[in-house]
Amino acid sequence: MSSDKVDISGSCLCGGVRFEARQHDAPEMCHCSQCRKWAGHAWAAVGSKKLTIKGRKHLRWYRSSDDAERAFCAVCGSSLFWRQDGEKHIAISMGSIDPPTGMTLSGHIFTADKGDYYEIGDGLPQKKKG
Repeated sequence: MSSDKVDISGSCLCGGVRFEARQHDAPEMCHCSQCRKWAGHAWAAVGSKKLTIKGRKHLRWYRSSDDAERAFCAVCGSSLFWRQDGEKHIAISMGSIDPPTGMTLSGHIFTADKGDYYEIGDGLPQKKKG
């Protein structure tokens, strides 16, 4: 990935929730059991700053653990955001970002918890935890 930060825009599947943000870090693929259950498989996301959301009436936040929550569109069910309590940035689903993203996956996290039905074979760095 380029070291340049890029502007991000995107939406849920139905377009009821739209967003704009500034890239904060490099995208990573999370393999934890919560992300797999939430997204249907591993969840790729990029951290962002200055997130602006339109269509908040369709956005729902779900408390998925003692210290984090996830957001989705209540109309179409698209998994959109993840945030940890006390953090300034929000992770945005790579699948919800309008192309071209200008980004490349930088690695994998929580690989110790990955599903037993697939292998990670792309050669990118892997962290057993976050």
